[in-house]
Amino acid sequence: MKADVIGAVYGVILDRKENPRDDSYVCRLFAKGEDKILQKIGEESVEVILASKSGDEEALIKELADLAFHSLVLLGHKNIPPQRVADELSRRFGTSGIEEKNSRKKQD
Repeated sequence: MKADVIGAVYGVILDRKENPRDDSYVCRLFAKGEDKILQKIGEESVEVILASKSGDEEALIKELADLAFHSLVLLGHKNIPPQRVADELSRRFGTSGIEEKNSRKKQD
């Protein structure tokens, strides 16, 4: 996978936010607001689960790409660069998932 594709897609999302176009799916999502973006993330999450359960690897890959795309749209809506997610993953890297989850409970 090309590492820069996330940044490139996010850049287009931000461009659509700043320069709306009638023929843009992203612009339509932004126009409908956060609830619609969240709805799409929910739908794509269910589709990922169904594709995984079906055993269809290609369908799973496509649905995961859809989920990643809609997650990037949400980040763009919130003006959060994807690098923040990458930084959080880097922070967690090398830490047991159980240990990391327990550390979040202590912060609450």
